[in-house]
Amino acid sequence: MSPFTGPLAQAWPAVRPGLLRPPGRCLPVPPATDRATWAAPDAATLAALRSRAAGDLRSPWPVPLASGYARFFRDGDRDGYEQVVWARHERVGRAAVLAAVTLDERWLDEVADGVTLWCEQSSWCWPAHDDTFERHGAVVPTVTDPCLDLGAGEVAADLAWIDHLLGAPLDERAAGVRARIRWEVERRVLLPFERRRDWQWLGIDGDVHNWNPWIHGNVLVAALQLVEAGERRDELVRLVIEGIDRFVAALPPDGAIDEGYAYWWNGAGRLLEALDVLAYASAGVLSATPVPVLRETVAFPHRMHLGGPWYVNFADCPARPTGDQPWQALHRDARRAGDPAALAHAAARRRPGTPVAHESDGLGRLLRALTDPEWLAASPAEAAPSPAAPLPAAPSPTTGSSTAPSPAAPSSTGSPPAVASSAATAPAAGESWLPREVWLPSTQVLVARMAAGSSAGLTLAVKGGHNDENHNHNDVGSFVVALNGVPVLVDPGRPTYTGQTFGPRRYELWMMRSSWHNVPEIRGSEQAPGRECRARDVGTGAGPAYAKLVLDLADAYPEAGVRTWRRTARLDRAEGTVTVTDQWELAPGADLPTRIHLVLAGAVSLGDGHAEVRALDGAGVLRLSWNPPVPCGISVRELDDPLLSDVWGDRLTRLEIDVSGLGPIGTLDLTVKEPR
Repeated sequence: MSPFTGPLAQAWPAVRPGLLRPPGRCLPVPPATDRATWAAPDAATLAALRSRAAGDLRSPWPVPLASGYARFFRDGDRDGYEQVVWARHERVGRAAVLAAVTLDERWLDEVADGVTLWCEQSSWCWPAHDDTFERHGAVVPTVTDPCLDLGAGEVAADLAWIDHLLGAPLDERAAGVRARIRWEVERRVLLPFERRRDWQWLGIDGDVHNWNPWIHGNVLVAALQLVEAGERRDELVRLVIEGIDRFVAALPPDGAIDEGYAYWWNGAGRLLEALDVLAYASAGVLSATPVPVLRETVAFPHRMHLGGPWYVNFADCPARPTGDQPWQALHRDARRAGDPAALAHAAARRRPGTPVAHESDGLGRLLRALTDPEWLAASPAEAAPSPAAPLPAAPSPTTGSSTAPSPAAPSSTGSPPAVASSAATAPAAGESWLPREVWLPSTQVLVARMAAGSSAGLTLAVKGGHNDENHNHNDVGSFVVALNGVPVLVDPGRPTYTGQTFGPRRYELWMMRSSWHNVPEIRGSEQAPGRECRARDVGTGAGPAYAKLVLDLADAYPEAGVRTWRRTARLDRAEGTVTVTDQWELAPGADLPTRIHLVLAGAVSLGDGHAEVRALDGAGVLRLSWNPPVPCGISVRELDDPLLSDVWGDRLTRLEIDVSGLGPIGTLDLTVKEPR
């Protein structure tokens, strides 16, 4: 197989002898022997780590058990085993930082214990990813045939960071541990990476998703630190570059991620971190600066921000992610890309006097945060984009085809994508990064708010796309409406993952089905999965007073006899309203009910032809009204999964607007606004 040539291969020279810094000097964090760095790191972070680590010394190590591994193959439970795995990662991470700071024997012993436990663990793979059952009929790890997945990559990278950070002190305190690290990483990660090129996450078949940069980035750290300088190390790095180049080539010019905001951190974010490591290891020769799409993907997180802790959450994403995102990585990416809006977004999450990062981010991210002086000094008051600075133009009214643009390899001289952020006035303090509207043609997502720089009032997010996206929900044409930055008409998001989540029964899960999204159920039919189930005749329009997306949903309902179902979702800034107009024509067919579903978060009261919702977080009240005032039913979904209830509380409510009586050709207008 000939090497893949993507944007990185076009922009960079080949890896040649002597290009890469040697082990011990190849990773962008000073080792513990650099006492100027580690004798007195950030006090708030150190105090928090020390407090949690003190409890570790009084507790037994978390031990992943064979019975826990087997549960995935027996009953689909994957979370129990993974929680034990992450608890071990976090304990080792705390100990590694304290060992670097104090050089105390108890913390070096704690690190050596954790490292040895990892080396004695049968598999570093997460059971949901292991092909041991398909290849060997086993429900426990096959130690002679290790699987290289996200979990194995995470352990290998953590061991490499530990070797880099604590090499000399470990040699003195626990001689032999570093040799064991190299042996285990070699047989479990580096050899499988070299010898098996059928890993699906490589993207050789063109299907590229977030595993690609996540695993490649971890393999890169392991290869740079744990393999002696020479031809083999250079070849491993070449393979890594070729692998992540496939991901870069698949990024659309607008920088959008179809897996959604939450997956950006472990997809495009991981890519940017790997590129940062490569730039450091090559003394700047392998620089990502000539690849424009990378700057666009740095902007994706703030373009999906609704306000406060809330984000647009299409696909398998929570609308309110945890506060433990590695903001320091985005801050560094924004500095490198020269994106002041992304920089301000990240800096707003930095609170002086609080920890700069958490061990749940991963050891590498924790070490980078602790040794990044610009992140340490960042604050919410960090400079915002100047209103006088040139901004990309707002999307002019356009008409798109029914096919979303295929991801193409971005050139180094391409024009800016059709991504908009326009405002005639100065951004409001505190949310300066919020664009007035964003149109991402690759995923057919429009986000529009009342004014740039503020989450006040209504925000509309609506999507087209297709039903074979990564982490897909059957949700072509679905929309979210937020009030003062808080979602009210919502996408439920993701549950705790099980064996069913990514299996053939995925769409039996209620939160993955179109029936619990803001789309119609036509003649009793929900949307079907598949790339052919897509939005067609997609068009956008925008101006100072409005923004809208128009699309036809007919192809998403192949069994319902839909000739056209034209949906127009519009934010009217002058009136302070969101309107969603559905116009349909159905072929003669079964006399089954057709309903338009609306999923609501908050306290709901229903009347004739209208409903009111008291939003979460005290954000206010929205009134929904529909014309004609056809009947509406209501369903309540009690939430018992913490990944859902921690976001929405104990329930979500679904309105079921019955338009069956309007006949096979009809129109319904939905208006959403704050009541006077």
